[in-house]
Amino acid sequence: MKNKSEKYKDSYSEYRCVKCRDLKFIIEDNTAIPCECRALRECEDILKNSGISDEFRKKTFKNFNYAYDVQTIDAYYKALSYKKNFKNIEKTRQNSIIFMGQVGSGKTHLSLAISNDLMDSGVGVLYMPYRDVIISLKQNIMDEEYYRKAIGRYKRARVLLIDDLFKGGISKSDINIVFEIINFRYFNNLPMIVSTEKSFDELVEIDEATGSRIIEMSKDYLVSVKGKRLNYRIYG
Repeated sequence: MKNKSEKYKDSYSEYRCVKCRDLKFIIEDNTAIPCECRALRECEDILKNSGISDEFRKKTFKNFNYAYDVQTIDAYYKALSYKKNFKNIEKTRQNSIIFMGQVGSGKTHLSLAISNDLMDSGVGVLYMPYRDVIISLKQNIMDEEYYRKAIGRYKRARVLLIDDLFKGGISKSDINIVFEIINFRYFNNLPMIVSTEKSFDELVEIDEATGSRIIEMSKDYLVSVKGKRLNYRIYG
């Protein structure tokens, strides 16, 4: 039989932090004081809720190969500049960045490098793989409660990473869903990191209201890779 002290010890061993019993704060003199584990737990929650896989977590600025192509060098330094200036511009209208270019130009890598760096500093980022999310939202659009809750995540995330915007066939329903997300974020000054194979003109041609909002929000960080170049996925 375990004695009283052993049982007491076992009950504490169930907690990851025995100081606060996983509450993230400690009560002293009727005052809630943040526990030293709070920052770590919040970062863990950010990663868990981001939707970014362990493989994508490996995409960083340090392992991005930018040294062989002038356009890639420019994209790298704009991404780095955005990351460094993020906290100064987060609440402004021009608080976003967009990477436009052909397949394999390193758009997703740089988008994830920014996102991973922001999450490491405690900024919540939500990953939105465009095609998968659009299909899921359309399949559940008749379930109003589910749809509102699902799309609300993308509308209200502190930072939204949209990967491969307008990839594949584009229907009116696709445009309406994207506009709902973009429009909300536009009027609430919520930052976005966007990657797309489309050009400025193509984005506006698909939908002027959506394209113009994205471009205005990314005005200071427009990254475009044009013409024939090496495929980053193969040679990066």
